Amino acid sequence: MAEDTTNPGEPDAEEKPKGLRGFMGKVKQVTYGMAAHDMTRYALRTRASMEHLFILVTMGDMLGVPILPPYYSMRLLPYVVPQVSTWKRRMLREKDVTDAMF
Repeated sequence: MAEDTTNPGEPDAEEKPKGLRGFMGKVKQVTYGMAAHDMTRYALRTRASMEHLFILVTMGDMLGVPILPPYYSMRLLPYVVPQVSTWKRRMLREKDVTDAMF
């Protein structure tokens, strides 16, 4: 009976990129990390801030900030319900100086 010499935790040799393809993959990852990673994180953070601002404008009554008439808030409520708990946690969280840095 022949023994199986492959390690079950490691991918087969065919799955690992070799040579130029593997090198170019690493170059792409490094280039992305140097050029686009910060922009991507900034865009995601900006999107989250805009979503939280939208919820504040529409559901501000929960925090005592009535900006929008209740009729429109109730019309938008089904779309906002999944995000309300995280929004309330973020808005009522104690702020720190390091929050602005990171």
